[in-house]
Amino acid sequence: MPDTTLQRCLVHIQRDCRIWLTRNPKNNAAYELKQISSKIHLINSHFELSFWLLDLHNWHEKYKDFINEKSYNPETGRYWFTHKLVRRTFMTIKRALPNMFAYLDNPMIPKSSNSIESFFGHMKGHLNIHRGLSYEHRKQYIMWYLYFKNNP
Repeated sequence: MPDTTLQRCLVHIQRDCRIWLTRNPKNNAAYELKQISSKIHLINSHFELSFWLLDLHNWHEKYKDFINEKSYNPETGRYWFTHKLVRRTFMTIKRALPNMFAYLDNPMIPKSSNSIESFFGHMKGHLNIHRGLSYEHRKQYIMWYLYFKNNP
């Protein structure tokens, strides 16, 4: 298996955090986590990363009981996390950490997937013009499209 490096798109992580924590968070935990998540794309060195990770760790130590708090619904007899969106935001960042900062070690890796999404958006537009193609012809069209885009 080839040695591959994964890089999670920082823009997508930040967007999800912003959606889940809302524009005006109602509690301090959400507000502080939103501040931390809004700085993800500003990290350009391992030195800056270490300070950001320290902020995230300190936030977790301060609010771990808050994000693990559960409520009980007597109608269903089930428990759920009381502050599920704050918890979801933190857990998303925590699970993504191993693949968030590969770009710091390799300058050829972009922070976000915006450029490739733009490329595939153009390709989809071209494919829509030819939407009557069979599956086999669509595959051939994509192969030729990629060939001509990479070999001007």
